[in-house]
Amino acid sequence: MSFDSEAFLATVPHSSGVYRMFNSDNVIIYIGKAKDLRKRLGQYFMKDLPNAKTERLVSLIDHIEFTVTFSETEALILECNLIKQYQPKYNILLKDDKSYPFILLTSEKHPRLTAHRGARKEKGTYFGPYPGSGAVRESLRLLQKIFPVRQCSNTVYKNRRRPCLMYQMGRCMAPCIQEICDNAEYARQVHLCSLFLQGRNQQLLNDLVAEMDRASESLDFEKAIKFRDQLTSLRKVQEQQTVSGDITTDLDILGCAIEDGLACVHVLFIRTGKILGTRSYFPKLPADNSYEYLIESFIGQFYLIPRQDRTLPDEIIAAHAPENLSEIEEALNAVPEGRIRFTTSVRGERAGYLRLAEANAHASLKARLAHENTMAERIEGFEELFGLSGVERMECFDISHTMGELTVASCVVFDRDGPNTKEYRRFNIDGITPGDDFAAMHQALTRRFRGISADGKVPDVLFIDGGLGQLHEAEKIISELFKDVTDVMPPFLIGVAKGEGRKAGLETLITGYSHEEYNLTLDNPALQLVLHIRDESHRFAITGHRHRREKSRVTSRLQDIPGIGAVRRQALLKHMGGMQELVRASADEISKVPGISRKLAEEIYSWLHG
Repeated sequence: MSFDSEAFLATVPHSSGVYRMFNSDNVIIYIGKAKDLRKRLGQYFMKDLPNAKTERLVSLIDHIEFTVTFSETEALILECNLIKQYQPKYNILLKDDKSYPFILLTSEKHPRLTAHRGARKEKGTYFGPYPGSGAVRESLRLLQKIFPVRQCSNTVYKNRRRPCLMYQMGRCMAPCIQEICDNAEYARQVHLCSLFLQGRNQQLLNDLVAEMDRASESLDFEKAIKFRDQLTSLRKVQEQQTVSGDITTDLDILGCAIEDGLACVHVLFIRTGKILGTRSYFPKLPADNSYEYLIESFIGQFYLIPRQDRTLPDEIIAAHAPENLSEIEEALNAVPEGRIRFTTSVRGERAGYLRLAEANAHASLKARLAHENTMAERIEGFEELFGLSGVERMECFDISHTMGELTVASCVVFDRDGPNTKEYRRFNIDGITPGDDFAAMHQALTRRFRGISADGKVPDVLFIDGGLGQLHEAEKIISELFKDVTDVMPPFLIGVAKGEGRKAGLETLITGYSHEEYNLTLDNPALQLVLHIRDESHRFAITGHRHRREKSRVTSRLQDIPGIGAVRRQALLKHMGGMQELVRASADEISKVPGISRKLAEEIYSWLHG
C-alpha cells in the first residue's frame, strides 16, 4: 500500500469531523464521521482489520481529506449531506429523504406539531434536521409541556366530541372543541412555539432557571429536578447545528491561514443553510504578504472569472477584508449571475460558520506543512546518502501482469513536493514473450526515453523496481539512448531489489553501473522515500493491469470469429441463453439460430472448441 498512513495520521487533529477517502482516480470511495478523527482514522490502519470489505477499502486509499466540525452532531449531519452528494461506493447510500427527521408545524386553521420524514409535500414550516427520531420525540414531549399546541393526527382532531387527556393535563388547548378553545390565544401559542423552534428562546431559558432556583431555595428538590431536566432537554433541542441551520441564503465562508510561507483558503459552500461541500485551496503566496492581500487575490481569481461548474453565493464571509475593498465589492456587484455581498463583521450562526472555516483552514495548512516537511527531510537524506544535490524529478518503473498476460508498465513521477500525478504514464506492453520482465522493461524504457532532448523532462533519478537483471536492462537502454545526447545528463539509476519474504525494510538498493549495494533500516528517511515511490509505482502498475484485464474480459469471445458482427452476436447469445450455453451447444443447435447458416454454425463451433 503506497498511502503513508503514519505520516498522514500525525497531521490529523483530535477533533470531531468528517473524513473523505479517495482512490487513485481522485474519486471519493468512502465518507465517514468521527468524534475523534485521529483515533477513528487510525483504526483503518491496524494490522487486524474487522472484515474483508474494510481491507479492500483500505487497499484502494490514495489520499484522505477531512473537515473539522464543532461537535459530533454537526459531523453526523455533514456526513449525510456529503454522502447524498457524492454517493461513495463503500457507503450505505440513502436513496430517499429518510436520513434525518424534521419537526413540522403545519399551516392549518389550528396548526399541529408532528414528526416528519421523507419528501416535504405537506404545507407548513419544517424545523431541523435532527440527529435522530429519539431527539424529535423528546423535543415534541418538551414542546408539549411548554406550548399547549395540538400534536394529534387530523383524523383524531376532526372526530373529537370532547377534550382528550392532554387538555386535562394542561398540554393542549383543545382546538378540536370550539366552545373551549380561544383561537386568538391558540394562534399566539403557535407563534411562540415557532419562535422557540427557531432558537429565539433565551427569555424562556431565563424563566426556567429562575423557577429552578426558587424551587431549590424552597427545598422542593423534586420540582427543581424537573426544571433542570427541562433545561437540559431545551438546550438539546436548541443546539445550534452549525452545518445545518435556518439560514436560507447561499453563503461562501472563507477561512484563511498563513504559516511558514504557505497559505490556505478553506471554503465552506453553504446553500440554504447546509454545507454542501468544503475544499481547501493552497495559493502560492509571495513572501511577507498579509491576510488582506490573500483574500483579495483569492476572490479575484475564484469569483470574478466565469466558470460553468459552480453556482455563485449571495454573500461571501471572511474574517479579513481585502486591501481594496471598494473595488472588490464593485466587481462582485457587476457579476452577471447576480449581486454578491462581502461581509467581515458577523454574529450568531454566521460567526459559527466563520469559526468553522478558520479551524479547517488551520488544520489543512498544518497537514500540508507536515507533508512538505516530511518530503523535504526524506529527499535531503536521500541526497546525502548517494552524494547528490538538487534532485527535482524522480521516476520509477514497474511491471505488472498475470502469468505473462496483458503486461502493463508504470512510470510514476515525484518531485520535491511528493507525487506529481499529472506526469504519471502507463505503457501497454505487446510483442514480447509472456512473462519476460526484462523485455517488458526494455520496451517501456525505450518508449519513455526515445528521442529525448534538452527540452524534454529527464529525471534526475530513475528507480527500477527489481534486482540486478532489471537494472542491467535499464543500464543498456539508458546508455544507448543517451550516447548521442550531449546536452542532457542521463538519470542516476537505482535498482530496488525486494528482500526476503518481500517484507518492507529488507529491500536492497543497488546503484547503476557501480552496483554498490545499500541495506537500510525502515527509520532511514532515504529508504522511506524510495519505498514510497516504489509502492506508488507498484500500485499504479497493478491498477493499470487490472483495468486492461477487466476490459479484455468484457470483450466477447465471439468478436474474434470472422463473419460474426454485433447483430449475429446478439442473436446467438439471446437465442442460446448466454455464452456458457452457446459453448455447450452442438453445431446443429447453433444452426437453428436465425441468421446462422449450417456452415457458419460449424465455424462457430470449431472456433469455440479450439
